[in-house]
Amino acid sequence: METLWLSGLAQYQHAADNWFAAILIAVIATTVLVSIAITRSGASLYIRRIPGLDAIDEAIGRSTEMGRPVTMIPGMTAFGVVAVQALTIFKYITKQIARFATPMRLLTGDATVYAVAQEAIQDAYNEAGRPDLYDPDAIRFLSDRQFAFASGVAGLIQRERVAANFMFGEFFAESLIFAETGNIVGAIQVAGTISFTQVPFFVAACDYTIIGDEFYATSAYLSREPVLLGSLVGQDIAKLLFVLIAITGAVLTSIFGADAPVVKLLGQPGGWDAFFGGGQ
Repeated sequence: METLWLSGLAQYQHAADNWFAAILIAVIATTVLVSIAITRSGASLYIRRIPGLDAIDEAIGRSTEMGRPVTMIPGMTAFGVVAVQALTIFKYITKQIARFATPMRLLTGDATVYAVAQEAIQDAYNEAGRPDLYDPDAIRFLSDRQFAFASGVAGLIQRERVAANFMFGEFFAESLIFAETGNIVGAIQVAGTISFTQVPFFVAACDYTIIGDEFYATSAYLSREPVLLGSLVGQDIAKLLFVLIAITGAVLTSIFGADAPVVKLLGQPGGWDAFFGGGQ
């Protein structure tokens, strides 16, 4: 019985063969945690401003001047990381809207996101000092069916002739319907999505498009939440570390060859043993 247990254990790679990966993970985790701690202490970490963010204030100002509503659409996003990021952005937009008493509509296709959105938008009005402007009917659950939801959004945009349309979240085939309808009524449109297959449609029909990782950077920048901001900066530092390791490995491999101990140190099983002479 003991022999079988030992033979079963032997199929797993020994931790000593992966010291480099373990150290790398520890460095990345430390970088993120230190960045969060620095942000929580009150220090300001730099994040480049994304051009689409400048358009948010411009679009809200235009809606106020025209007396037409602003629409915010998280798409068919189920409640999760993407929905939380989208609602963080919408909360910032709502605070700006509250300053000018501009009407707004938040349209969702998920019941859970709808419930959370009500709380988030109400908090935004309270934090802006205008709780009297909060209207529960402005947050609407239309349908959890894709094209029924798309039809409802398109109909509202056309009926109310919105002046600004913000789309942040996860979108599918309905994205072009939203973007084209907003384009028809002349709305300023800012879109951000993690769905790369929908990016071309937003680029073609929207004034500004926030792509990929910029979606998460946007919510971190706007909210200035220490955990979000620190995590973002820490991950960027980790990405830079990966790039430097890759470049170093390529240069060392070109000079010394792939079998050199110093090259094996950069991640090959047994690399540390070879480097320190333990593999001889």
